[in-house]
Amino acid sequence: MRVLKFGGTSLANADRIKNVADIVQAELNTRNKPRAVVVSAFAKMTDLLLEMAKKASLGDIHYQDALERFTNHHASVITELFNRRDAKPILKEISALNDTLTQLLYGIYLVMEASPRTLDYVLSFGERNSAIIVSHFFNSKNIDCQFLDARDVIKTNKRFGSAQVDLDLTYPNIRSYFRKNKPLQVVTGFISSAKGGLTTTLGRGGSDYSVSLIGSALNAKSIEIWTDVNGVLTSDPKKVDKAFTIEHMTYAEAVEMSHFGAKVIYPPTIQPALEKEIPIYIKNTFEPDHPGTFISAKPGPYQKAVKGISSISDICLLTLQGSGLFGVPGIAARLFESLASAQINVILITQGSSEHSISFAVQPSVVSRAKRRVEKEFEFEIARGSVEPVKVEPNLAVIAIIGENMRYMPGVAGKMLTALGNNGINAIAIAQGSSELNISVVINKENEAKALNALHEAFFLSDTKVIHLFMVGVGLIGGTLLEQLRQQAPFLREKRSLEIKVVALANTRKMLFMEEGIPLDNWKNLLEKSQADTDIDSYVEKTISMNLSNSVFVDNTADLLIPEHYQRILEASISISTPNKVATSSNFDHYLNLIHLAENRNVYFGYETNVGAGLPVIPTLRNLIDSGDRVIKIEGVLSGSLSYIFNHFNEEMSFSEAIKNARKLGYTEPDPRIDLNGVDVKRKILILAREAGLKMEAREIKVKNILPAYCQKAALGHELDQALEKADEYFEKIRAKASQADRRLRMIAKLENGKASIALEEVTKESPFYFLSGSDNMIVFTTQRYKDRPLVIQGPGAGAEVTAAGVFAEIIHIGNLL
Repeated sequence: MRVLKFGGTSLANADRIKNVADIVQAELNTRNKPRAVVVSAFAKMTDLLLEMAKKASLGDIHYQDALERFTNHHASVITELFNRRDAKPILKEISALNDTLTQLLYGIYLVMEASPRTLDYVLSFGERNSAIIVSHFFNSKNIDCQFLDARDVIKTNKRFGSAQVDLDLTYPNIRSYFRKNKPLQVVTGFISSAKGGLTTTLGRGGSDYSVSLIGSALNAKSIEIWTDVNGVLTSDPKKVDKAFTIEHMTYAEAVEMSHFGAKVIYPPTIQPALEKEIPIYIKNTFEPDHPGTFISAKPGPYQKAVKGISSISDICLLTLQGSGLFGVPGIAARLFESLASAQINVILITQGSSEHSISFAVQPSVVSRAKRRVEKEFEFEIARGSVEPVKVEPNLAVIAIIGENMRYMPGVAGKMLTALGNNGINAIAIAQGSSELNISVVINKENEAKALNALHEAFFLSDTKVIHLFMVGVGLIGGTLLEQLRQQAPFLREKRSLEIKVVALANTRKMLFMEEGIPLDNWKNLLEKSQADTDIDSYVEKTISMNLSNSVFVDNTADLLIPEHYQRILEASISISTPNKVATSSNFDHYLNLIHLAENRNVYFGYETNVGAGLPVIPTLRNLIDSGDRVIKIEGVLSGSLSYIFNHFNEEMSFSEAIKNARKLGYTEPDPRIDLNGVDVKRKILILAREAGLKMEAREIKVKNILPAYCQKAALGHELDQALEKADEYFEKIRAKASQADRRLRMIAKLENGKASIALEEVTKESPFYFLSGSDNMIVFTTQRYKDRPLVIQGPGAGAEVTAAGVFAEIIHIGNLL
């Protein structure tokens, strides 16, 4: 024998009631037939009753509008469920109830008061109307049933609004009634009565409690709670997209989940079932074949350490502290007795072993009362100065990980705090009982959704990491990176368990945000159609305010202004990956501040593509230093454009022709003098110097200009082209002289003895730079270990493909660190 309960959303309209009837009919055809169906008020009707009672108590005649919506909705459901002849007596029965409600509300309107006692009576009309309509419909579908007003069997005290059940009266009443009445009972949930017949309620969500009481009284084989989700989920699906159904959980785990906001279970529901060890099923009315969640005394055969992650969204933390607490017996008793006497519920308690402070969390609605009560209790100590006035911290949330198996697995708390720390979420207070069933952390309210997602990924999707990308710059490098991401996405998901979700894009004109992820096969069209004009301040503000877990800001530009926002981004615990060299080649103090800020926020500031694009230049240098090697000298051809120019400048191709070809291929800046004057190379050698541990500024780097003065002064365009052609003779003399000595010209940046320089040099065959070809970069590290045969890194150091690939690799590296 089973007992079933259907919630308000399952009964929201006529079609859903028909669906419930189909489910019940199917259940009656099984061996383990249901004996009772407990129903809630139709969806939103309880809120409507509260609204009309509140308005009436304020003397607002518009309470009648809410009353009209209430009566019209029930009448509409009846006319849809029944033909005109069958509907007539049911409408009459419901109308009589609504007449009573109308008179009750008018009385409230006249006296302008709705006491808890009166309010309970008002609310009872929701479940009574619902159960009457459902029972009539069941009978019309040949489901033999009777209407049962739960007030006849469930007895409570007179604590209106959340009455306590008298089990000694209730259980015998239920058993006696069901012995005398054999048909299926359609029972009003939520409502009950006190001695003398006064209507009481069991608190919001009390219909679950009603079915549990009936199931326990009848020693049912199971209790089924039918709702609008597939059981108890690992977290709130409104905040965690990837939450999924928990197949099996224990009573203790269910109690913890319900306490911390899992709305599919009402906390008192568990106790009656637990006492009789009656299993509870949480099922979905709209997917009746889904197994849902099974709750029992024993855990399932294979269980993860953490079963669920839940939260309480808005709490205040109060702290009582002072030297007068240390070693004094009875302090905690006095504190919590003062709160209990004021009927203040404490959500969380934490105390350090020093006994210097006790912190506890309460709902914001009672924080002022709690503060007054505690300070009244300790007014003597506060006046003496041994205890401080109660400290109040508002706008907080509690995040809890729950699972019976946590006690058997070391490191769960560490994993929790690491996941929060990696996302820049500070733990304000921590609480854990000796049973290790629950670890709770108090955090800033604004980080609740971010924390839930970070923890959900850490404990349930640790094999699949999600990175949220905010990308600025979708030109050559950015566009190439997006295409690489699109092509590689299936491999990363299947083979590396990594999902990279691009949630924001911006170019110089438009910006686009899509939290669910921008489709990479249609990003150009979506960005072009975006209504948001690009404003980098707004873009960064939105990036920070979205507060997504595992966020990475990608700057694919050479813009001078965007790096000014890096500090703000890092302060928000968002990692950065960028080929933009502006920030890392700015003044040393600013560069160092960004490095330290990333370390302090436990995020990654990635700029490995600043030197050598996709070549492993910076990582190699770091590895050498970290492993104890000493750098003696760094030499490099660090510009792809200059490499191309001097590799192709020969007796058959003049210097100016080599520059023109490099410009056509996109290697040089529109003004090639920027490359030829070593501006970009200067930034790169500066970055390497800083990575090598030198406190160096750009002005300290000596650059030997190679262009004649008339080239430097020429206007960009035809005048510059003519000047470069005029310089062909000058450069040919330099090249011919080097060639006669079997040497080649290379623009080399050098770091040695704490000094950096850039110059055009002649290199011999003994130099690794001699055989450089194409537009390759080459970096040569001479170190204590690599003294006789220096370490050489060579390859494409420029171009969209390799630069984008370098940024891509850095994003994956960041994902592995998170």
